[in-house]
Amino acid sequence: MAACVRESTFNDELNAMAGGENLRLCMQCGNCTGSCPAAEQMEYSPAMIIAMIRAGLRDEVLASNTQWRCLACYTCTVRCPRGVRITELMHALGRLAAKEKKANAGTLTPVLYRCFNEIIYRTGRIPEISLMLRFYFRTNPFNGLKALPVAWGLLSHGRLGLKGPKFSPTAKKQLQLILDKATFLGDC
Repeated sequence: MAACVRESTFNDELNAMAGGENLRLCMQCGNCTGSCPAAEQMEYSPAMIIAMIRAGLRDEVLASNTQWRCLACYTCTVRCPRGVRITELMHALGRLAAKEKKANAGTLTPVLYRCFNEIIYRTGRIPEISLMLRFYFRTNPFNGLKALPVAWGLLSHGRLGLKGPKFSPTAKKQLQLILDKATFLGDC
């Protein structure tokens, strides 16, 4: 007699990730969407994203801009009567979308994340100038030119340094080990 093997669904996958543990408890009351200050900027509302996850619409969810528009204000999480951690769910969706390179074409946040991770891994610090130069060269260098007056104002007031804080070689190695572990666990 063959055992019945149930195929894992997108809902099950997210339920096993940090932030998705209480996903099944959602009763679609809409408190998350009603209290979200960024809901109008999202392709799909938080409540709709949960419904789409339940329906197994993996590609549509991961390719949407919703997880990238989340402000991480936690209003949705605080107001959820069932304890669904919607903000953490949005972060989990963002990590999954970036990992699978299914990020929304209309958002540049994944590019900024990758630039940040590359620089911190290589140097052990974040010099803002290097981060933004790398980001603008990968996205649109002309937008970088538009940001020059702001950068100059920050530099002239001592609010933007040319170099980030320096780490010792030991601290840098420890940071690289942490990032390696996070990458192995799927969180980077």
